Amino acid sequence: MARRIETLFLAGPAGRLEALLEEPGGAGPRFAALVLHPHPLGGGTMHNKVVYRMARGLRAEGAVTLRFNFRGVHLSEGVHDNGRGEVDDARAAKEFLTGRYRHLPLVVAGFSFGSRIALQVWEGARRVILAGYPTVYRRHSLLDRCPLLRIFIHSTQDEFGPREEIERLYRRLWGPKQLHWIEARDHFFAGALDEFEQAVRRVAPPS
Repeated sequence: MARRIETLFLAGPAGRLEALLEEPGGAGPRFAALVLHPHPLGGGTMHNKVVYRMARGLRAEGAVTLRFNFRGVHLSEGVHDNGRGEVDDARAAKEFLTGRYRHLPLVVAGFSFGSRIALQVWEGARRVILAGYPTVYRRHSLLDRCPLLRIFIHSTQDEFGPREEIERLYRRLWGPKQLHWIEARDHFFAGALDEFEQAVRRVAPPS
């Protein structure tokens, strides 16, 4: 059976949000995953190559994935709100996803800026996947507030989250956590997107 792809607009707090819902091929989905894109002011969209690979890896393990553009990106209405309104956008998207797939466990995943948003909308999820978590923001209390399994997938040459900073941050975190290193050339996993996608597949299914 071919996988189902649906382009749609969600009702967001600042207007409609452009979104893409994709079910896995074959049998029906085993879990649902909300996938959040990097910083809009840096060109981040739901079609970012890392976000695309993350969603594809999740689907390969049985997820129905929902990607969407934050406010002000492409066809999504509203204007960028420095992360505040974007949290509300993500909550609206999560509400849509969990409303349609009420019986499925939920995973929340994000890349870069999206990983920080993921840490603010984890309620109801089984785990949070944080790709390219940016240590440059310096304030990391969001990590401490999340009681779920926090899975870091990180490039060894990430300019926005240097390895020594990630390792220091990871060591001090309490609670369930995992850290997976990908030998890549930069923040965007250049030269190692296949390895990144395989890492996503290994950690994807919620327990």
